[in-house]
Amino acid sequence: MKTLQPVNQNVLLDITEETDLQQTASGIYIPDSAKEKQNVATVAGISVIDNAEISLGDKVLFKAYSGTETEFEGKKYLLLPYADILAKIVESEAI
Repeated sequence: MKTLQPVNQNVLLDITEETDLQQTASGIYIPDSAKEKQNVATVAGISVIDNAEISLGDKVLFKAYSGTETEFEGKKYLLLPYADILAKIVESEAI
């Protein structure tokens, strides 16, 4: 089995989109080309980075228009510099 392993302080994010159709309240289906891309993805790989604040499986928020999109074995990925990750999304209890 082949996998993508990021190098040089890069992070690999899984950006494979769900194929569910979105529909407006009036019944009109929204095509993929009209949908706004989200800047949230799951970490699928990480290069060797000292004191990295993320790990595999974390959901992260990243800079818009950052990185390089690629397709590998039927999945879409985004390869971007570690510095372009803005935040890690964590679950917290309501106060």
